[in-house]
This record gives sequence, C-alpha cells and structure tokens, in this order.
Amino acid sequence: MAPPGLLVAGASFLAFRGLHWSLWRLPTPEWAARDRWQWRNLCVSLAHSLLSGAGALLGLSLCPQMAADPIHGHPRWALVLVAVSVGYFLADGADLLWNQTLGKTWDLLCHHLVVVSCLSTAVLSGHYVGFSMVSLLLELNSACLHLRKLLLLSRQAPSLAFSVTSWASLATLALFRLVPLAWMSLWLFRQRHQVPLALVTLGGIGLVTVGVMSIILGIRILVNDVVRSRPHPPSPGHEKTRGTRTRRDDGPVTRYNSTLSLKD
Repeated sequence: MAPPGLLVAGASFLAFRGLHWSLWRLPTPEWAARDRWQWRNLCVSLAHSLLSGAGALLGLSLCPQMAADPIHGHPRWALVLVAVSVGYFLADGADLLWNQTLGKTWDLLCHHLVVVSCLSTAVLSGHYVGFSMVSLLLELNSACLHLRKLLLLSRQAPSLAFSVTSWASLATLALFRLVPLAWMSLWLFRQRHQVPLALVTLGGIGLVTVGVMSIILGIRILVNDVVRSRPHPPSPGHEKTRGTRTRRDDGPVTRYNSTLSLKD
C-alpha cells in the first residue's frame, strides 16, 4: 500500500494540473492576452505560494517543536502540506516541459528536481518534516516574486504598486529566504554525523543551488527595480531628452527571459 503522503502528493499533482486546465478555459484579462500561458502559470504558482508559505509560517508558529526537532517533531497535517508542495512542483515541472523549450527553463527544472528530491524524502520516510516546513517559508518570498511578475506582465511598472511589491520582494527574500536557508545550512552542518551521508549530500546540494539562485535573483531585483529606477541628472554637454525609463524587464515579458530566474 502506498504511503499516505505519496497519495496526497498524487492528488495534489492532479489538482494543480486541473487548475492549469481550468484557467485555460476562463476569460483571459486583456493585458495578459499576449502571453496567456505565463499569466495562467503565474496564477497557479501564486496560489501555491500563498497556501504553502502561509501554512508553513502558521504551522511553525503554532508548533515550534518542528524547528526544535526537525527530524521527528511534527503533526500529521504538516506532512500533508509538504506532500501538497511535492505535487505542485511536479505539476509545474510538467507544465514547463509541455509549454516551454528546455533552453528557457533548464534552471527552473533543475531547481524543481532538487526541491522535489528533498521534500520527497520527508513524504516517503515520515521524517525531516520539520526541516521541510522551514524550507516552505521560502514560498512567502515566492508569492511576492509572482506578484511582481504579474505586475510586469500587466505593464504596471513603474507604479506605486510595483515599487511596493519590489521592496516587499527584497524584504521577504532576506527574511523568509536567506534566513531560513542559513538556518537549514547551519542545522545540517551541526547534525552531519547524525544524518545519513546521502541526505547530507542531497540537502547540501539543494541548499547551495537555491541559495546561489536566491542571491543572484536579489541582486537582479535590486539593480533593475531600485538602482535603475532612480532619476539621474542630465550629463553636462548632453541634450536633455524626454522619455520613459527603459527597463531590463520591458519588451515581451517572459518569465524565463534570463538564466537563473527563480520561481519555488
């Protein structure tokens, strides 16, 4: 008989694929008509990030023993939340493979593969659920990143809403992405003699992969949304011209227009 967590992951995969399918059949906003797939995919990803990120934050607040004992200390519903996330990442990976070329999505597919491998360890074994719940805090930052992309898609940049979202993305990247990654890295290093070598290796690869992508992402947002958005005085001897600021994110807004774009 299949482990309960595996059944939940399978049901989650079908549910998120069903949500993808349903959004195809809903009226598309006029501003998203030029890229229906990206709008649909971002909406599904935003729904997962809000669900898993808020669930992880609430769960760790109500059950701090999951952080005190990341291997064994967890309620049953925490395993369900982790399994739901496994199903989502599998569904999103299938959506990427079906609708995008490998050259545009290889970084996200590698990210998804690492994340699924790590979370599946908790789902199949029933251990390390607390550790996985801490990792789901990263989805709080992902929610801001998805909202930022939706604002870019709707050409709401520059605007007050976009500025607020950009700063929220940077703040949550530090608080709910880099801090949990540092905590997990320190815990894994301290427990390296108690955790099987294969899991230490898998966890280390996952933490390094997501950590590097997160730092690069933060630098890109800081440069594109903050540094380049500041008005610059005209240089002496040059004719003053009018025009709108050119953004690196302008043009047809694609979710994967550069290497190492990150979406959890």
